[in-house]
Amino acid sequence: MFPPAVGYKPLDLATEQVSSDLFAGINVFLHAAFSHLPGRYRGGEGDDPDGFLKRNVDGSIALFEAARKAGVKHCVFLSSRAVFDGYPSGTPLPEALEPNPASLYGKAKLETEMALAALAEPGFVTVSLRATGIYGDLYPNKWETLFNRYVAGETIEPRAGSELNGRDLAGAVLAVIRAPIPKVSGKALHVTDIVVDNHTILAPLKAALVSPHALPARADHDTVNAMATGRLNALGWRTGGMPLFSASLQTLVEGFLARRARGDHS
Repeated sequence: MFPPAVGYKPLDLATEQVSSDLFAGINVFLHAAFSHLPGRYRGGEGDDPDGFLKRNVDGSIALFEAARKAGVKHCVFLSSRAVFDGYPSGTPLPEALEPNPASLYGKAKLETEMALAALAEPGFVTVSLRATGIYGDLYPNKWETLFNRYVAGETIEPRAGSELNGRDLAGAVLAVIRAPIPKVSGKALHVTDIVVDNHTILAPLKAALVSPHALPARADHDTVNAMATGRLNALGWRTGGMPLFSASLQTLVEGFLARRARGDHS
């Protein structure tokens, strides 16, 4: 995944005492880790809500404090639109809107955001990026199960969601670490791009297979809580939109068909 060789240092959300030596020589800390049950963010606490919060909130704060002590210049936390999941479907989400988490997942993200913002100081720039669903063209990918279900002839439910390409998320990270400090430090910025549904995701696969299976009905896009991204846009950040989505989806479909041709249906 990386053009040159890269180093590796193990970090652990379950470790309360983090050595600042782990961050020696590092200028930017992007914290994208999250402890949860496999395949679940909302509901990812299972039967251990206290441990879930301790790892994801307290464990993250320990990492932030160690990074600050080590002299890291920028700390960027990957948060989530889940900080707003207490609002009804179809609610617009401007960046000035008060967070309203309904899930423990959203609560964990919000508490971590607030703790990180409180650590901001000259020389330690803190930013939270509230991202929606992330997609890309790598394997394994988030839509592999959906592809397999469709090929098997299962009935696919209509569903719409907002999506962001991983490349555009990386672009958002670069935008905030290059931005004037007063525009970003201690703030939470929204990161999202397009709204797509299962019909749109599966249409290229149906066409490639000339499949007799029906596509799911188109979902109502107006039920998606759309986030405004004005703060990032003001920094010059732009997304790939539908062209990047279509190109990525084509790569995913081609890879899926190639694996099926080799007999790899996992």
